[in-house]
Amino acid sequence: MLQMDEIQKRILREVADLHEVPEGAYNIRANGVSAGRASTENIEIIPREDGQGLTIKIKPGTRNESVHIPVVMTQSGLSETVYNDFYIGEDSDVVIVAGCGIDNCGNQDSQHDGIHRFFVGKGARVKYVEKHYGSGDGKGKRILNPVTEVYLEENSTAEMEMVQIKGVDDTTRTTKAELKEGAGLVVRERLMTHGDQKAVSIYKVEMNGEGSHADVVSRSVARDTSWQKFDAVLTGNAACSGHTECDAIIMDEGKILAVPGLEANNVDAALVHEAAIGKIAGDQLIKLMTLGLTEEEAVEQIINGFLK
Repeated sequence: MLQMDEIQKRILREVADLHEVPEGAYNIRANGVSAGRASTENIEIIPREDGQGLTIKIKPGTRNESVHIPVVMTQSGLSETVYNDFYIGEDSDVVIVAGCGIDNCGNQDSQHDGIHRFFVGKGARVKYVEKHYGSGDGKGKRILNPVTEVYLEENSTAEMEMVQIKGVDDTTRTTKAELKEGAGLVVRERLMTHGDQKAVSIYKVEMNGEGSHADVVSRSVARDTSWQKFDAVLTGNAACSGHTECDAIIMDEGKILAVPGLEANNVDAALVHEAAIGKIAGDQLIKLMTLGLTEEEAVEQIINGFLK
């Protein structure tokens, strides 16, 4: 493995499922600097001159390759903003794994703001996985504010998996997308907050080309006194189809606000929004408890299945 301590290695496993140096292209950032980097024949990773980000260039026609760019922070009081630009060549089919984990055992806040821009070429396909995780017993907060911008050329596709399950105190997750003719966007968000954590998810999707389509679905759980907001706006500027959905479980004294937004600027724009917020059904708990689970075990089983 790279020169990292055991806490950093544990966080890497959480946010990127990395147990060893990954195959293919990668850049691992630890406490503000690169802890390891590699390019391949088809994928070039170029560091910014100021050290605060990367330019990743993927050649046209690249297939069955991956890029890993996780971030690990274990230094209390560290705050950084990182800019990563991805240029994905025409007819490519690649997987990009990002994510950030913060372990804060100090009294100062630790914060990582990652701005990612994806320029997806004609006919290309990209799967993007972003996981956020927090740990540590310090009084300082773990703060993550990712911004993701996706620009999809004709007949290209982006599939995005956005996950935050544990330990992040404050987050505002902003995703913007612009789709040209025949382009498609699929987003699957999974989110859980607890304690007094706050989480805001913002999606702004513009379907500008005929035949473009978007499907944005969020599943979330708010526990204890935590607060969540899901704000999704789909704009149809052409003959297109769009669907957004918020499906949430509320527990204890948690609060959830779902703000749907649909804007149709073309007579053939077909847009749908769905939202459901509620507590765990009593009959679900009873059924699992009759199988031998305690109430606490039954609750965890239901949540795990819901967020899977």
